[in-house]
Amino acid sequence: MTISLITATYNSGKTVEDTLRSVLAQTYKEIDYWVVDGGSKDDTMDIVRKYEPLFSGRLHWISEPDRGIYDAMNKGISHSTGDVVGILNSDDFFTSNDVLERVAAEMQADNTLDAVYGDIHFIKDGAPDRIVRYYSSKPFRPFWLRFGFMPAHPSFYARREVFEKHGLYSLDYKIAADYDMMVRLFLKHRIKAKYMPMDFVTMLMGGLSTKGVRSRVVLVSEDVKACRTYGFYTNRFMISLKFLYKIFEWRLRR
Repeated sequence: MTISLITATYNSGKTVEDTLRSVLAQTYKEIDYWVVDGGSKDDTMDIVRKYEPLFSGRLHWISEPDRGIYDAMNKGISHSTGDVVGILNSDDFFTSNDVLERVAAEMQADNTLDAVYGDIHFIKDGAPDRIVRYYSSKPFRPFWLRFGFMPAHPSFYARREVFEKHGLYSLDYKIAADYDMMVRLFLKHRIKAKYMPMDFVTMLMGGLSTKGVRSRVVLVSEDVKACRTYGFYTNRFMISLKFLYKIFEWRLRR
């Protein structure tokens, strides 16, 4: 079983080396790794080229202007060839060296599984050993999507057939195309997925959906749009309840 891993980059020179190192350190070697760059102006691609030989032909890259991170993810999925596909952001890294090995084992053990997902945690830059928020996907049930809660996207690995049948990331969203994908897969198409009780990814605080009040307002609006697009009722209040849950996560693990 080959796992395709997609990393979208744009001016990611400060963080992408940690991402590349964590992929290189994975014990599972049957990977098809794609770095899809949006035409970076910094040293991002110099770093990628430096690491390319170390992957022994398993690292591929594209560098050209795109329509944003979700367009880059779609390019990566379309070019990749693995049986299972996952996303690793350019400022994130795997929490342990056996993440992909355990994903592969789970998917091989049950051919009826469409996808797996697990937990992630957040750190602040310069403090890698201090968890500031732990995002557990364990409580997730599909109906929770109507309240804005979804499995941790960086821990989501799906068989290629899932994307072929149900589509790629929608470019109609600025922030919430990953949430739109989860609504489409879990609520509309009812894929069979399994929670894996493990910490997949270490993330730096400050992603697209957490950059201030304005981003949160846009996120809530887009989450509502995603549910209603597929015929599932929600509203701004219901979606906003997820922020209370996030506060609990931060306080719990501080």
